[in-house]
Amino acid sequence: MMQSPLEFRHLRTLVALRDAGSLVRAAQLLNLTQSALSHQVKLLEDRYGAALFERKSVPPQFSAAGLRLLALADTLLPQIAEAERDVARLLDGQTGQLRIAVECHTCFDWLMPAMDAFRHRWPEVELDIVSGFHADPIGLIHQNRADVAIVSELDATEAVDYHPLFSFEIRALLAHSHSLAAKPYLVAEDFADQTLITYPVPDEMLDIVRQVLEPAGVRVARRTTELTIAMLQLVASGRGLAALPLWAVQGYLDRGYVVARPVGPQGLTGRLYAASSKGAKPYLEDFVQITRESCFLSLKGIALL
Repeated sequence: MMQSPLEFRHLRTLVALRDAGSLVRAAQLLNLTQSALSHQVKLLEDRYGAALFERKSVPPQFSAAGLRLLALADTLLPQIAEAERDVARLLDGQTGQLRIAVECHTCFDWLMPAMDAFRHRWPEVELDIVSGFHADPIGLIHQNRADVAIVSELDATEAVDYHPLFSFEIRALLAHSHSLAAKPYLVAEDFADQTLITYPVPDEMLDIVRQVLEPAGVRVARRTTELTIAMLQLVASGRGLAALPLWAVQGYLDRGYVVARPVGPQGLTGRLYAASSKGAKPYLEDFVQITRESCFLSLKGIALL
């Protein structure tokens, strides 16, 4: 009887290659180095004596052998995942709740699709968003008013577990006619005599203030609005500048609504984490994984943490 060289990791790798669209992004999705992923695929190809995909094509064009193995992966991987969830239910109970608190206004752009995918996989878990925006979402966990909080900073003094989600670039947004639009990137001093248009949150919750303006000793006037589109309308009409995640405004940039510039020569990076009480339930761990994968595959300009 022939011993198969196929392993679970090989099937995951092929699916990641197809879904991510390149070796580089597939390696990031699987938390591998690109060389480790390439080596894994090469060993499999050597064993079968056939290429599984065209290396020079982006996205990868799979061979007949590669497509056959992808079909196998699409059959087996969901069954394995379902069996693992069933085991978790048997060991830890079938029901529960997952109440999510958020501190960022743009979180809903990616949170809702992740929640939809989670609801399909864990229909018996009660899923809810804690209403309103909260300056201290981790406090809601300690008060037993939330089970997970989406936060942008790690706090070692908090008795919670932090689950890394992803990092993303934050761009400065300007009107096309703005004098600063001619610059390749903006620095803290460029904001000094400008109005900063933001969501109605405290200064310490804004990456542009916390990471750029405050360290440089720059204070700015602020104007707030609840809606992203309202913020961009104010920017487009020359009422001020904004700084938002690239993935949150990419559609508006594609339509030429406003101009985006990096903040600083190296750019400005924001990060998001899911915080939970110690000893997370299996379904919370699956929620984190679903969120990481769905955001990486659907949002532009993010990297997994």
